[in-house]
Amino acid sequence: MFKQYLRTGLVAAAFAASGGVWAQSSPTLLNASYDIARELFAAINPKFTEHWKKKTGQDVKIDQSHAGSSRQAQDIIQGKKVDTVTFNQASDIEILAKRGLVSADWTKKFPNNASPYYSTIAFLVRKGNPKNIKTWDDLVRDDVKLVFPNPKTSGNARYSYLGAWLYASEKFKGNEAQTRDFVAKLLANVENFPTGGRGATVAFAQNNQGDVLLTFESEVINIARGDEFKALGLEVVVPPVSVLAEFPVAVVDKVVDEKGTRALATEYLNFQYTREIQLLLTSFNYRVHEPTVVKATADKFPAVRLIDPVKVLGPWDKISETHFASGAQLDQLLARRR
Repeated sequence: MFKQYLRTGLVAAAFAASGGVWAQSSPTLLNASYDIARELFAAINPKFTEHWKKKTGQDVKIDQSHAGSSRQAQDIIQGKKVDTVTFNQASDIEILAKRGLVSADWTKKFPNNASPYYSTIAFLVRKGNPKNIKTWDDLVRDDVKLVFPNPKTSGNARYSYLGAWLYASEKFKGNEAQTRDFVAKLLANVENFPTGGRGATVAFAQNNQGDVLLTFESEVINIARGDEFKALGLEVVVPPVSVLAEFPVAVVDKVVDEKGTRALATEYLNFQYTREIQLLLTSFNYRVHEPTVVKATADKFPAVRLIDPVKVLGPWDKISETHFASGAQLDQLLARRR
C-alpha cells in the first residue's frame, strides 16, 4: 500500500541528538542516477533543498552523477562516495547489496519495493510511422533497424531486452528456443548500441540512425514533445503489451555512515514519495503510485498491460545470472549477430 514518508524517525533522532539545533555547516549529498535523468533531478533537487531548509533551517547542496546505471554501480563499488542511488533497474542495486554497500533488505526501506515511480518500454518512430510499427513483432522484421543502448552498460537497455524476451515467451507459450530466436533477431536488427540512453537518443534523433528507438515511455514522450527534436515530427508508439520498469532507490549505507548523512539521504529519497514530487514526476511522463495523482493524471498514459519480470523470471539476482552475467543468454544471443 502506498505510504507517504513526510517525516522520518532518523531525521527526528538526528535533530534531537543535536540538541534541537542543526550544525551550521552545509552538508553535501551525492545522488547517482541513470543517464537520461538529468532534467528530472534538476527539477527535484531545488525543491528538496527548499524542503530541507524549511524543515531544519539548514542549507544543503545536492550533487548529481549521471551515467548508465550499471556503470554507476561499478563506480560505487570502486570507491565513488555516493550517498543515494536512484537507478532504473533493481539488479544494479542488488550488486551493491551483495558487496555490503547497500542493505540486503533495501526493497523494504521505502514503499512500493523502494520504487517511487515506474515506466515501461515504448518505441519512438519517424514522422508518419513509415514502417507501420505497432508491436514487438514489427521489431524483428527484416526491413526494420533499431537503436537502443547496450544492455551490458544500461539498465534502460536491459528492460528493452527483457521486454522482448517476456513478450516472446508469452507469444510462444514458454518455448525457450523460439523465444531465443525472436530476441536474437531483434538484437540482430540493432544498428547502434550506445553506452547509455542519451547516446541512443542522439544516434536516432540527431544522427538519423535506425527506424525505431527503444527506451522508456517517459523518455520517448519527452523526446517527441521536447523542443530539441520537435521539428522532426517523431511519433510515440506504446505497444499493447510491454515490461514493467521500476525505478528503485536506495541509501548507500557505507557512505552515509562514513559521512554522517544518513538522515539527509533517507529524507531525500522519502521526498520522492510526496504528492508534490509524484505530480512533478508525471510532468516528466513517469507513472506513479500516489492515489490522488494517479486519478488526476489518468488520461495522460495509454493503456498497456505490463509484465513484471520478477513474476515470470524470478528474483533479480536470478535474472542477472541467467541473462546478463558474462556468457549468459544476452552474450550468447549477441554472438549470433556476428
